[in-house]
Amino acid sequence: MVKVPFSPPDISDIEINEVIDTLKSGWITTGPKTKLFEQRIAEYTRASKAVCLNSATAAMEMTLRLLGIGKGDEVITTAYTYTASASVIDHVGAKIVLVDTAEDSFHMDYRKLKEAITEKTKAIISVDIGGVMCDYDTIFEVVNCKKHLFQSSNKIQEAIGRVIVIADGAHSFGATYRGRNSGEVADFTCFSFHAVKNLTTAEGGAVTWRKIPGIDDEELYNEFMLLSLHGQSKDALAKTKLGAWEYDIICLGYKCNMTDIMASLGLGQLQRYPDILERRKQLITMYDDGLKGYNVASLKHYGNDFSSSGHLYFLRLLDRDEAYRNQVIEKMAEEGIATNVHYKPLPMHTAYKKLGFNIKNYPNAYNMYKNELTLPLHTLLTDDQVEYVLESLKEAII
Repeated sequence: MVKVPFSPPDISDIEINEVIDTLKSGWITTGPKTKLFEQRIAEYTRASKAVCLNSATAAMEMTLRLLGIGKGDEVITTAYTYTASASVIDHVGAKIVLVDTAEDSFHMDYRKLKEAITEKTKAIISVDIGGVMCDYDTIFEVVNCKKHLFQSSNKIQEAIGRVIVIADGAHSFGATYRGRNSGEVADFTCFSFHAVKNLTTAEGGAVTWRKIPGIDDEELYNEFMLLSLHGQSKDALAKTKLGAWEYDIICLGYKCNMTDIMASLGLGQLQRYPDILERRKQLITMYDDGLKGYNVASLKHYGNDFSSSGHLYFLRLLDRDEAYRNQVIEKMAEEGIATNVHYKPLPMHTAYKKLGFNIKNYPNAYNMYKNELTLPLHTLLTDDQVEYVLESLKEAII
């Protein structure tokens, strides 16, 4: 039997040699490789600056904290996402506000987004799902037309002067939207470099931002540094200077820095990333072509004004329900093929039910979920394996 894993990491000698170089250097925690990786990410995304952290979750939470968002505030995100997009809102003490997806869409309904904005709304966490970026022009139209409701509570909020747009770009590193890169479109963009992502550092993430009038980029960067390393005025690298042991604790911060071992993996992956994106595009095309004529619909990854990072291959088994979808998953597993479901909407999970959310209020999200099936998509897939996945799927849905 052919075995097709869902999403193994694609690690080459380039990454291995980068890690060996780091191990031999004697510097394995946050240091020169992390700083170089931050620089490379900012250059790649065309963002003002980048900060590397230990996860996209940390990137989102530290961004909310940097913005002074907390108790009494509201932050809006989509019901159709992984918990990290919403749990960080609760972590900082703000209220989670979920909006439904648009009909037959994996992205949030922008009309419902507009309706959800109140005087308490401080930010939106938009989710670039599957590698496809949101319609940011529409999102910015929405927040600008509600500008009169916005009440700032710190210097950065005042400088932006409206609801802040934070992109959960966990899936979208390398994606483009109307000629702009993921990382330079939203006010802040948070990336994931987890083991299953297109570009991996094993665990890890980063936050980028675009220039905010009146706010110094270095000041923002230093604030992120303080938040991510206990509020300490010097990182470990700065303290290695002879005689420079002394430091101060400026604030009661957190511990979510990236290490140089992680950054080495990222630097190696980034060298290969154009080829990784191209291969993902080839695989998606093979799937799309192979499924023509069947009663299915897939997430559209490429168009005239956008290009996906090709992170996940979402497929809907049209006119089918959860039970049927689950049977297909079992049949695929019997053939040695690992598939998945992205995502079970947040209101269906116990933690969100306890917060008062009910899936009945998010019918579009449920309809997308009930027959969604995610096929294997990674750069270790061979053409023959893709053909095997397609043949097995066609047999399973007949």
